[in-house]
Amino acid sequence: MRKQAQEMERVTSVFVVNDQDELLGTLSLKRLLTAQNHEKIEAFYHENFFAVNANDKQEEVAKYIQKYDLYEVPVVDDLNRLVGTITVDDVLDVIKEEAEKDYQLASGISGDIDSRDSLTDSIKARLPWLLIGMIGGVLSSQILKTNQDTMSLYPLLILFIPLIGATAGNVGVQSSAIVVQGLANGTLNKDIWLNLIKEASIALVSGLFLSFVIFLYNYYANGDMGVALSVSMSLFLVVIVSASIGTIIPLLLNKYGIDPALATGPFITTSNDILGVIVYFLTAKLFLGI
Repeated sequence: MRKQAQEMERVTSVFVVNDQDELLGTLSLKRLLTAQNHEKIEAFYHENFFAVNANDKQEEVAKYIQKYDLYEVPVVDDLNRLVGTITVDDVLDVIKEEAEKDYQLASGISGDIDSRDSLTDSIKARLPWLLIGMIGGVLSSQILKTNQDTMSLYPLLILFIPLIGATAGNVGVQSSAIVVQGLANGTLNKDIWLNLIKEASIALVSGLFLSFVIFLYNYYANGDMGVALSVSMSLFLVVIVSASIGTIIPLLLNKYGIDPALATGPFITTSNDILGVIVYFLTAKLFLGI
């Protein structure tokens, strides 16, 4: 033990193995130092312990260590033989890497890219999501094109298109960010339905408040009750739809093994922009009788 301790930065626990290096349990240094000379380790080591397999994902191990405030965890192979340990210092590195990765995905950058990477690698990491955003913009423009008659009859509707698009994107990003955070720290898995109901309630209250405010502004500023009602109802529906998309998409991605952080970036913003414009004009046509 003294020989092995010289090769380690810090020693907090002792892992007990048999002659085949199979992990049997753990032993605290305090218990070891206070043991009588005649006592054998097999009499007082702990058989209840947590170990990770060498093939486990580092993100899952990091979550467990973080959740239960562990300092050190033994690593075993498929035959339960001790092959090493993971400390909280290792976990901090993993958490940092995952946070940087999620931030990049949320910003529309795929891959592990930083300022030291080559120009080619940086372009490859950014261009795909920019193309997706451009395609979304083209689709939105086509939707506007098909509604030219509506806009010509009610020019006031044009003024609120940026509001609808921005609100749709913002609400979607907020909802997806909360879900992704919950999936990352494990809090969402405990009471998923309770959290979904909470998100729905937030969307409902936010939608009612925003739609009421925009109705007052629109009616008193422009004096058109029909347009004021259509914009107000459109905004309410857009908030509900965007919050639903922002909540559901990360859950679906996580279910199929895809990083849910993708849902907090341009993907959710672009999709909600398109849906927002569609909802806007459908609602306007309904309320204005077009």
